[in-house]
Amino acid sequence: MIGQTPIFILKEGTKREKGKGAQFNNISAARAIADAVRSTLGPRGMDKMLVDSMGDVVITNDGVTILKEIDVEHPAAKMLVEVAKTQDEECGDGTTTAVILAGELLKKAEALIEQNVHPTVISGGYRLAAVKAREILDSVAISVSPDDKETLMDIARTAMISKSVSASRNLLADVAVKAVSAVAEKKDGKWLVDDDNIQIVKKQGGSTDDTQMISGIIVDKEAVHPAMPKKVEKAKIALVDSALEVKKTEIDAKIEITDPSQLHAFLDEEENMLRKMVDIVKKSGATVLFCQKGIDDLAQHYLGKEKIYAVRRVKKSDMEKLAKATGANLVTKLDDLKASDLGDAALVEEKKIADDRMTFVTGCKNPKAVSVLIRGGTEHVIDEIDRSLNDAISVVSVAFEDGKLVTGGGSTASELALKLRDYAASVGGREQIAIDAFASAMEVIPTALAENAGLDPIDVLIEMRQAHKSGKKYAGINVFTGKVVDMKKERVLEPIRVARQAIISATDAAVMILRIDDVIASKGGSKGGKGPRGPDMGDEGGMD
Repeated sequence: MIGQTPIFILKEGTKREKGKGAQFNNISAARAIADAVRSTLGPRGMDKMLVDSMGDVVITNDGVTILKEIDVEHPAAKMLVEVAKTQDEECGDGTTTAVILAGELLKKAEALIEQNVHPTVISGGYRLAAVKAREILDSVAISVSPDDKETLMDIARTAMISKSVSASRNLLADVAVKAVSAVAEKKDGKWLVDDDNIQIVKKQGGSTDDTQMISGIIVDKEAVHPAMPKKVEKAKIALVDSALEVKKTEIDAKIEITDPSQLHAFLDEEENMLRKMVDIVKKSGATVLFCQKGIDDLAQHYLGKEKIYAVRRVKKSDMEKLAKATGANLVTKLDDLKASDLGDAALVEEKKIADDRMTFVTGCKNPKAVSVLIRGGTEHVIDEIDRSLNDAISVVSVAFEDGKLVTGGGSTASELALKLRDYAASVGGREQIAIDAFASAMEVIPTALAENAGLDPIDVLIEMRQAHKSGKKYAGINVFTGKVVDMKKERVLEPIRVARQAIISATDAAVMILRIDDVIASKGGSKGGKGPRGPDMGDEGGMD
């Protein structure tokens, strides 16, 4: 106010929150998101039913799926959704853990801000604690080799025990480990696993126990002609990226035919062109043809006569997987097709699954791409199996690449809390208060596990602290018995990257939210009011 005249800097309708009010508002929004997924953590966690605007239903307890489906409005809450997405991209599992941890870090920070500890001091302490936590993680990690299939199965089982498919987790864990082992490649002494080489095909019907891994590829297409064989053994496979059709000219051309015999010659030549194309395929020695583009009706007839199994309009991604699985080269010009470009498979077969006919390419010698066929009673069940299997494949892939594990059941979080409290005492200044708060926040994992299992969280926490204090670094909560036991012996294991990424993402999000002390929200799109092109826009429905 200068000379009693108000000065407007911001647009009319802009909301502004400053200082502690803004901080507490942001913290509350972020904590609301964390609380929404908290009840899904662990084997005794509950599921959420999400119904979108179209009426589609998703039933899951997968943290990132829940947060993606919820239409979040608040900017601070959106940052916690990003935490879950990052965790999912990096590790495929631990999304709920990361979000709950971020929410708890903010809760502890809120109490410190009320005691007039400056947010930058808290941020500094959190950063120090996160660095130290990663060091402690490395010191408690257990090594695992890619040949140790039993341990890899335990990792996959741990990832799925909290899902609704936990009854079939042994079968699905076996599928996940086999699939990852098949596509894993060693480069420069390091293992690399590309999840994209594992094709997942979902078909309703049957039961979860009918889910299987296939050493080859499933193509969601059938043979193009009924005269073609339905089964080809010891198949020689050609992959062609050009159409088996009569080529059209690039420019508009007009052919004038004045004599009926010319028409006959013209049609004969067209037929000859298609026959030549089929002859090229036949000469190469191919018994199966996968074509990315179309196959002319006449060409289909000739291929059927030659007993060549042909499939057309195959997706590019499927063609690439077929090349990896069978060892075939993808040929872009049919004339260049040679015997050396062909791939091998023990069997190519058309099968009817549910209502669809599909082509199974199986028995590939050393496939670098494999398929998993998921079966289940209903669409919702299949979607949840798909999510669970994705988690299992991701954690096994990460364990393959990193070669290190930590124990679950809240044991690692409790060990971190214990060591971080010791570390806090050695750090001078006010940061030690924040490091202490970080240590307490880590204990939200065993607390949430105990709450979801209907146990007394305080009793569990005291018992856990005692066990870790006496040197039992793998002591965690068995939610089925309510006892604190050795998680290494219980075979509750997860890759180190899941815990590491959860700490990094949660700390980054918490620090970013804490450092905001001013929220300036501009007015949303004007509806039904004074629009930018005049006062009556809303009444005409123009702005809507």
